[in-house]
Amino acid sequence: MSAPVLVITGTDTEVGKTITTAAIATALSARGQRVLMIKLAQTGVTDDEPGDAQTVERLAGVDVAEHVRLPDPLAPDVAAALADETIPTVGDHAARVLEQVESDRYDVVLVEGSGGLLVHLDAIGSTLADLATPLEAKGVRVGFVVVARAGLGTLNHTALTLEALRVRGLDLVGVVVGSQPAEPGLAERTNVDELRKLAEGQLLGGVPAGAGDLDPEQFRAAAGDWLTL
Repeated sequence: MSAPVLVITGTDTEVGKTITTAAIATALSARGQRVLMIKLAQTGVTDDEPGDAQTVERLAGVDVAEHVRLPDPLAPDVAAALADETIPTVGDHAARVLEQVESDRYDVVLVEGSGGLLVHLDAIGSTLADLATPLEAKGVRVGFVVVARAGLGTLNHTALTLEALRVRGLDLVGVVVGSQPAEPGLAERTNVDELRKLAEGQLLGGVPAGAGDLDPEQFRAAAGDWLTL
């Protein structure tokens, strides 16, 4: 059996997707799973700056890979056009993910997208949702984790993302609140139950705000308590 692929997407940008990915990687590693994290398209950082993959590597201590890097903090297709660069198609991304899945080096492959589920990852308008099709055609199990905001507006964004998954027949593993405030307001408190309803009981937990600032030892010690996987 090939390693399963767990795709981590967000309801928007800056929702805590990368730190959630690190927490998932940490929890799986603590169970003895061999984990690889892949960032398909890193935007908004230069070649000499750490990106999302490097953040996951530092916090979780797992193997990481990055397929393409672009300097402007924009959707990958727009960032590539501004940089006058050719970027991989989603089919190319899928082929590289498949190589890792079939390598027998990993038990789980985590794939982090850019922004939300339907952000264009290539020049022909393909999205993270389209990544599942070529992988599933090869018999790979693909599941999606949706990272949501805690506060006002998250219910609509989350509902839209979950609906997009459903109409495409994609498997939802669960929803995670990406940055839970230490002192939640009314919206943050009530949204927990509403998000659980939207996820049909598959609310996996939440990552505390500021968790990415913990040192790796503290992060790894605490991450297992944040999520139910």
